[in-house]
Amino acid sequence: MGIVEEAHNVKILGSGEQTVVLAHGFGTDQSVWKHLVPHLVDEYRVVLFDNMGAGTTNPDYFDFDRYSTLEGYAYDVIAILEEFQIRSCIFVGHSVSAMIGAIASIARPDLFTKIVTVSASPSFVTAFRYLNDSEYYGGFEREELDQLFEAVKTNYKSWCSGFAPLVVGGDMDSVAIQEFSRTLFNMRPDIALSVIQIIFLSDLRHLLPHVSVPFHIIQSMKDLAVPMVVSEYLSQNLGSESIVEVMSTEGHLPQLSSPDVVIPVLLRHIRHDIAV
Repeated sequence: MGIVEEAHNVKILGSGEQTVVLAHGFGTDQSVWKHLVPHLVDEYRVVLFDNMGAGTTNPDYFDFDRYSTLEGYAYDVIAILEEFQIRSCIFVGHSVSAMIGAIASIARPDLFTKIVTVSASPSFVTAFRYLNDSEYYGGFEREELDQLFEAVKTNYKSWCSGFAPLVVGGDMDSVAIQEFSRTLFNMRPDIALSVIQIIFLSDLRHLLPHVSVPFHIIQSMKDLAVPMVVSEYLSQNLGSESIVEVMSTEGHLPQLSSPDVVIPVLLRHIRHDIAV
């Protein structure tokens, strides 16, 4: 087992000619794709991995300097593809991993056939400044962010208990909220604080025109973290062809909370390219 495979808990399933890489967002791990994977393995080679800092990874591997920007995570994606000799993939990125995939595709466009995103948002996916400014409104004020960071720092478990139901939405006792709470709790608090600060404060707007691979943008109709206008912003500012689909779902993790709705949509975007 190579160091990259071990560090990221890489799993390879299926044996199709095309490779699908599934990348999770903040506070989750590869288990967030558990409803999708069974529908892919008969048709595709499926790559699952954990972003560094997820509760399932060894915190000793977390380099605060390397992961002070999202580029560090993008280089991890490229390293995984290279270690497993994947020459081209369909990259499915949830939340922050949507922009991690975009950054990786700018560096190595040859490795990506297309990028399919779920819940690409200004809160966890910094496609543009999360802080409100005169050009775009859809985020929190700096004071609100400072309060959020202080809450994470002061009492991480208490913050998780309040954050999980807000982000997932729906019934407080739902399995999806319990699942997200579990993976969020598993993160080491200092790592979680570092990651969430990077996500909320990054500004990647200038990179969007440099994306050259097709971009499929999927999001919930109602998502605390994703105003629907965000999808249009992404689509209009990407350098590649793109398509937007808004689902009749609620919450930031619809693949967990509404799999019956989300899985068919994801499969359609994975299987079919954007019609020219």
